[in-house]
Amino acid sequence: MKINDTQIKMEEGLSMVGKNSGEESHSAEDNPYKAGFATLIGRPNVGKSTLMNRLIGQKIAITSNKPQTTRNRIRTVLTREEGQIVFLDTPGIHKSKNKLGEYMVNVAEHTLDEVDVILWLVEPTDYIGAGERHIIQELKKVKTPVILVINKIDTIKKEELLHFIDTYRKELDFCEIVPVSALKGRNTEELLKCIFAYLPEGTAFYDEDTVTDQPMRQIAAELVREKALRLLEEEIPHGVAVSIESMKEKGGICHVDALIVCEKESHKGIIIGKGGQMLKRIGSAARRDLEEVMEMKVNLKLWVKVKKDWRDSDFLLKNFGYDRKDI
Repeated sequence: MKINDTQIKMEEGLSMVGKNSGEESHSAEDNPYKAGFATLIGRPNVGKSTLMNRLIGQKIAITSNKPQTTRNRIRTVLTREEGQIVFLDTPGIHKSKNKLGEYMVNVAEHTLDEVDVILWLVEPTDYIGAGERHIIQELKKVKTPVILVINKIDTIKKEELLHFIDTYRKELDFCEIVPVSALKGRNTEELLKCIFAYLPEGTAFYDEDTVTDQPMRQIAAELVREKALRLLEEEIPHGVAVSIESMKEKGGICHVDALIVCEKESHKGIIIGKGGQMLKRIGSAARRDLEEVMEMKVNLKLWVKVKKDWRDSDFLLKNFGYDRKDI
């Protein structure tokens, strides 16, 4: 695959590079309806959830500046005139340190043979570390088309991009290479065109109004966990889970009771905060997002409980929604 300046010049010097690049566009009448599955994989904190939210056009997956934010395989749906893409946003592939980590890696790697196209997100760099090399070895085992997505291009100079592209293209035979900025939305439309090119013809899997197949309880739990991760910053590690104990609608208000679970008594005190202020901040921020998603008033009540070493308990992992049977 030859890379030259002409092929990557478009919209501020960015475009997709690959076997289908430069093809002429056709009208919707000329192209059959396509429907299929695409998975997003990559090392933790490369922007998978941010990209998926950008492509879908609304917030479904939680985001934070901490790695390993996504724990489950989140399924979202984008329906357009030309077809339907069902996205699977997986946990980051990393070296697991406990049973939760093993679950997350298994979820990510299990999707590779189940989809029509794989999106591998990487950061713009010329260094390929052990984590990336592990992913490369996994990708070499599958026959699924792989699109390399170089994210965070808003953080580099344009002239550096070709060098980073060349570094990765030597490692694997990618069907396409697409540089994007998920945060800024740069080149994401080109990425969507590229994905549709590799989907099979067929009918939609979901109706056009469907955005996710996640139950509202799971979305609510993830939104609360996101606010805890963001507001607690580096004070609490990833040993935080959230379960929705009750969700009932009454009088036009959705009453939600959520339990935040941590691993140590000291963590419980930090989550609650002095005079309960931190817990109130988490609750207020989560409630605003819940009201936007649910399009109604929400009365959110939070509790905090210690479950020592829950990340290594098969029973508790299943109880918090991380069931190996779902992989």
